[in-house]
Amino acid sequence: MKRVIVEYAKLTKDILDMLIEKYPDGYDYDDIISFKNAKGETVKAVEVKTEDTCYLVKISNRLENAMEEYAEDQDFFEDNEDFDVNEG
Repeated sequence: MKRVIVEYAKLTKDILDMLIEKYPDGYDYDDIISFKNAKGETVKAVEVKTEDTCYLVKISNRLENAMEEYAEDQDFFEDNEDFDVNEG
């Protein structure tokens, strides 16, 4: 299974949908995975999976806020300039 680390700015609508589905009330301490990246820095993330990919979504205050906003307003993703996919 492929493992992909995803930062807040690289979130896609599909990944955000999976996060909301898996963690409808937000994630708990027990849901957080800690690991060292290539630079030796500790990274904290939550995990969502598709059939062939495991996404490790880095935790941040911005992620928590985005999950809450998106759960309430599906247009949040398209209206938010924070996400790279909206550039162009």
